[in-house]
Amino acid sequence: MSVSRHPIALRIESLVGQRAALLATVMCLPLVDGIFPALIVAGALDSPAGIVQVGLLIFGGSAMVAVILADFDGSGREGARIVALVAVPLVALAALEAAFAPAIAGALNMVVFHRFAALVVLAVAASTASARIAAYVPRPAVVIVLGLLASIEPSNATLAATAEPELIVRGVAAALVGVGFAFLLAITSPTLRSVVDLDRFRFGSAVALGLLGVGLLPGAQEVGLLTDLAPLVVLGLSALFAFDPDREIGGWSDDASGRPGAPESVHTGANESEASSAASTGSTTGAAASSTPSSTAADGGENTGQPPDAPDDDSNDDRPPWL
Repeated sequence: MSVSRHPIALRIESLVGQRAALLATVMCLPLVDGIFPALIVAGALDSPAGIVQVGLLIFGGSAMVAVILADFDGSGREGARIVALVAVPLVALAALEAAFAPAIAGALNMVVFHRFAALVVLAVAASTASARIAAYVPRPAVVIVLGLLASIEPSNATLAATAEPELIVRGVAAALVGVGFAFLLAITSPTLRSVVDLDRFRFGSAVALGLLGVGLLPGAQEVGLLTDLAPLVVLGLSALFAFDPDREIGGWSDDASGRPGAPESVHTGANESEASSAASTGSTTGAAASSTPSSTAADGGENTGQPPDAPDDDSNDDRPPWL
């Protein structure tokens, strides 16, 4: 089972299982469920910032980070080979969908479809933030189909694919950004695995996805560079806050049972065992001393109720009776 506990990764692993197939499914899922073509049609790749955002948040989202850091237990070179294997179909599918995007856009009412594209990204962000919310949020493919039905204009539909080379380059560039991010994580995974808090990065990337979805709404682009760069800023801050080197060097060593704080617990247990040993020794000595007078009396001697070396009471006549 996926040790990352990421909701999307757990859902996919129940259908896939192996590491390479799991990574391929996570990274290619935006191509299969229609999120990537919807973003192309909505104009999310019109600027360099949008290309980087789609590459990092859609192809290289928190699910991909969780899979590489939590489920790839091999070396960095082995992880890089798996990423290279996944990159080939990913880039090819991204180029193919970017080629057909203008034909799809010509048959749609873009004002209406922009709202559904933003709703799809917000749904993915909510599913990333919480598995409980994901149970009530509709799947992205369902939202995209509803958006197509609501915004389609058959009179403007064209059967021929009018490919735009510039749009294909942008789609391939977005896919390469995600692949490059995956390569970087795979190479550095032996180091990052113990110093990155996946939950913090997951929540931060969910917020960044939400900002990306808000930026797709009609009229949101009037804000300017703040809307274009806000998801990248949030994603960078999430990566910064997710870096937690104290998880390894902060003194949180594990004992044999895997619980933190082993030195303190071991010393405490040793002190308690020493105290119990001393108490048992003292009770044994007291029991032996108390049995000595009774054994003397049993032998016919006089039992004075005092130790043998204790002085007689006549020598302390001037002592108060309570002493």
